[in-house]
Amino acid sequence: MDNLIKEQINFKISDLDKLFLEYDLIFKKAENEIPDLFDMTILGSVLHSFYNGLENIFEIIAKNIDNNVPIGNKSHQELLHQMASENENRAEIINEELYLKLREYATFRHFYRHAYSFQLNWEKMKPLVKDIHSIWKEIKNKLEYFINL
Repeated sequence: MDNLIKEQINFKISDLDKLFLEYDLIFKKAENEIPDLFDMTILGSVLHSFYNGLENIFEIIAKNIDNNVPIGNKSHQELLHQMASENENRAEIINEELYLKLREYATFRHFYRHAYSFQLNWEKMKPLVKDIHSIWKEIKNKLEYFINL
């Protein structure tokens, strides 16, 4: 793999790591109490940013390794599916289990982009917030393995 592609992916990984560092307090707070609207709005923004960051990495891979970036109405879904599939240029980036989990984050991002913050529902957000660190750890490990092949 070209060093420039590795650098781009590593840069995006470090951005996502920083996202978790910057919002560590709000995650800790959400572990101990039900977030109010203000905190849910912050957490919604973080969930949105998290998936955007992942998608940015996936687009780097799609463009520079797969030579195929999906376009059109279902491009976001197709890109995620593409990362869960191997092709002649690479092995799968994420497994089926991660694919299914990330679909939930993609669905939330879509909702978040088109909703008002007062429409956020903690019961729907809670599993995404609760699992985000472990999911990021798993994806990060897979990405680091992928770029160091």
